[in-house]
Amino acid sequence: MNNANPTVECVVNCANKLGEVPVWDVAEQALYWVDIEGCLLQRFHPASGQTRQWRLPERVAAVALRENGGIVLALASGFAFFDAETGAIERLAAPEADKPGNRFNDGKCDRRGRFWAGTMDDSLKSQTGALYRLDADLACQRMESGIGISNSLAWSPDNSTFYFADTLVRTIFAYDFDLETGAITNKRVFTDCADQPGDPDGSTIDAEGFLWNAQWDGWRLVRYAPDGRVDRIVPLPVQKPTSCMFGGPDLSTLYVTSAVWDLSDEALASQPFAGGLLALDVGVKGIAEPRFAG
Repeated sequence: MNNANPTVECVVNCANKLGEVPVWDVAEQALYWVDIEGCLLQRFHPASGQTRQWRLPERVAAVALRENGGIVLALASGFAFFDAETGAIERLAAPEADKPGNRFNDGKCDRRGRFWAGTMDDSLKSQTGALYRLDADLACQRMESGIGISNSLAWSPDNSTFYFADTLVRTIFAYDFDLETGAITNKRVFTDCADQPGDPDGSTIDAEGFLWNAQWDGWRLVRYAPDGRVDRIVPLPVQKPTSCMFGGPDLSTLYVTSAVWDLSDEALASQPFAGGLLALDVGVKGIAEPRFAG
């Protein structure tokens, strides 16, 4: 196991209450991410050092760029299009309008441009959540149910495996994935985090097919081999890393979002980067993130 500790830089010291779901846009050479509890969509442009924020009318849980321009969001209540220039929001689907105790959480596009996002019990207690797939024609399909906290969506480089976590049960699952149809089958445990210091939060895949996972309350990233073995542990200077994504001109910078959440003043004093956007070089590259086809 390689435990080399790369230098961690805080590139945006934004103190997000719940920073999440970083997405690197190759076209803009910019990183998008959200502060769920702050109702913020954020964009960082490394070349200029500029950061922009958009305040949304409700919590925003996941984001993807669209092939035809604009952005698709998983807001707390459902899917929507967002125009960053005008601020216009077009609501698309609210599949859990009958479950006011739930909200959307993590989301990401597969390599056919379908946007996947899962829900969670907002009280962090019950497995009332589900996983949904928004297709290019804007049809919304429920793909999985009985989820406590949806997290960690990622696909293997060859598109044969889909990864998805339920943070409430501290487990990352793997599924067989059919790229053409978007079907998931053969659910199995990829890794059980019960004996690890943190809970599995957001993930990304690298070019070698290894899964990088941010461990909430674990102060670390974990790189898992395709067989679920822990390949590498990277310590972080924040207690609550939330997700990660490769970016930069050659996709060799690993960006990590984090959260202030419920940290005490004493805890915050000891971790000044908490809630910030971090960047580090872990010696491997990522894969360009797909855009939503709709």
